[in-house]
Amino acid sequence: MICCRPSRRDLIRWSAVVAGASLVPALDGTAARAADDVRPVNLELVTVTETTAVLTWYTGVPGTDDGLGRMKPAASDAQVVYGTHPSRLTRSAHGPSGTPYHYVELTDLEPGQTYYYKALSRGRAATPTFLAFGQSAGTPQGDVFAFTTPQPPPGRHLFSIALCNDLHLGETVAGLVGQLPWIKGIEQVPGHPPYPELMARALVADAKARGARYLLAAGDITSEAAPVDLASAKSILDTFGTLGSDYLVARGNHDRAHSGERYASCTPGEHQGNDCYKDAFSSSGETYFAQTLNGLRVIGLDTYDKPGNGGDAGGLSPSQEAWLQAELKKDPDRPTIVFGHHPLFVENDPLAVTGTRSMDASQSLRILTAYNRTPGVFLHHAGHTHRNQRSVFPLAPRLVQQEVGAVKEYPGGFTLLRVHTGGYALNFYKTRSDEARAWSERSRQELAGQWPQLSLGNRPTDRNSTTPRDLTGLTP
Repeated sequence: MICCRPSRRDLIRWSAVVAGASLVPALDGTAARAADDVRPVNLELVTVTETTAVLTWYTGVPGTDDGLGRMKPAASDAQVVYGTHPSRLTRSAHGPSGTPYHYVELTDLEPGQTYYYKALSRGRAATPTFLAFGQSAGTPQGDVFAFTTPQPPPGRHLFSIALCNDLHLGETVAGLVGQLPWIKGIEQVPGHPPYPELMARALVADAKARGARYLLAAGDITSEAAPVDLASAKSILDTFGTLGSDYLVARGNHDRAHSGERYASCTPGEHQGNDCYKDAFSSSGETYFAQTLNGLRVIGLDTYDKPGNGGDAGGLSPSQEAWLQAELKKDPDRPTIVFGHHPLFVENDPLAVTGTRSMDASQSLRILTAYNRTPGVFLHHAGHTHRNQRSVFPLAPRLVQQEVGAVKEYPGGFTLLRVHTGGYALNFYKTRSDEARAWSERSRQELAGQWPQLSLGNRPTDRNSTTPRDLTGLTP
């Protein structure tokens, strides 16, 4: 079996979680005393590398409601006490004070070591984000949480690549899932910068600060491919480097060719409408490509290379699929990453029943078969689902498909691929500017506050993983 759709039992469980949204505070232990003036909640162990860990949480005023179903924000301090024994938390790290949106990074950790911790604001322990099918803050150990740092990828570090997707420049309301009328979207606080722009700028700043040499953006760069939004997206990404050599962009369904007056000046599309995306991001005239970065072959796919309104399953045109098959055959042993907007298949996703979350199944089967004949392909990076999810399919067991959470909304960030001679690591990072943390926390209230259930990543390996692989043919 290639992909795993949720069982009827899982769908019933998920429906109960959504329907019982008002019960979640009791389930995750966040019931407050009336006398409390600050309550720390939504604790998440976001990132764990061999030497670091990143924790985030939120402080609010108990008994209040900001109109989105969460407490009104309350500025506080942020401290993490931790150690290698649950009763000896002898080390301490602090985040900025005077903010409700807390981000604390632990450094100088030892690889392969188990650590125990508490996250505190005003001396009160933060309670974790409730996940129906996973753990958000590590393993509970009494009144502390535990996590274990991995060993680093084998060999020496060569370079790092930021993997990102779903910037949605031009969007003004987040969380309108499937355009369903009963789903309430989330808007930016009046007077604040448009959230897609501030999150995209935070992406570039953090990717550079984390040491990314290259950046791959896997589609839905804009909300609806308007020329002004494509220009804005390119101007932001240009602050990372040069298109085609420092950063590469694939097209998503939102970036498809469109019809209408505001698209009239753009190049006619191959399938329909006018293709403003191609004018902004394609120098060759094609929306799929292969590029070499330090010996690494990077293949960018256009996973909505077809007619349609963007609301159905993705797919490659026959000519693009033939090109991909030929490109893989050219050098089957060369270390290769493929990136594109739609996943090949989606696992553990209640929304998979809509049939719009991945590519056409028959085409995905053919692509996986081609990957299995191409030993050099080790990673397929996808977006579209706005979630963190790591999948390995039996038809191509040497390949990892990594879905990455959206840039533009909670969890709001990117995955850093660290390439070593003997393997690679994938670590998800939330963007950490003040405005990015504020919007990320606000937009977690999508789907009546249940958006973390779908987007954060239920398993630690969905956000952080290390894989051995012979990559000695690459250069630093």
